[in-house]
Amino acid sequence: MSRTLNKVMLIGNVGKDPDVNFTPTGVKVAQFRMATSESWKDKDGAIQEHTDWHTIVAWRGLADIVERLVHRGSRIYVEGKIQTRSYDDREGQKRYVTEIVAENILLLDARKAEAGMNGDAEHHEATTGGKDEIPF
Repeated sequence: MSRTLNKVMLIGNVGKDPDVNFTPTGVKVAQFRMATSESWKDKDGAIQEHTDWHTIVAWRGLADIVERLVHRGSRIYVEGKIQTRSYDDREGQKRYVTEIVAENILLLDARKAEAGMNGDAEHHEATTGGKDEIPF
């Protein structure tokens, strides 16, 4: 038996507010873009930087939390799996999309607690529960 692992861990910044929708069967899904960057010095000593953009998808209860707490500029940790799906565009061409299906999200921004935690840094952690439904 072959053993495999599909696990992604990212820390980065949200590019824009999440889009929240419902599948035809009424399941909530949130989608947003997240940037991760790396920098290094090239052979001449100049600092170089590269940014990758990832599409993050969160389902059900995790989508609720994303809708309430994740906003453009939020610094977050996302743990999940890579998923590739295909669809036919308006011209009938087959297109492929690679996404990160979130299983855990940790908000890394320091902010005042909504419940009055006296200004301490607050961390919100959310996890999914159950199998994800793909509406496509």
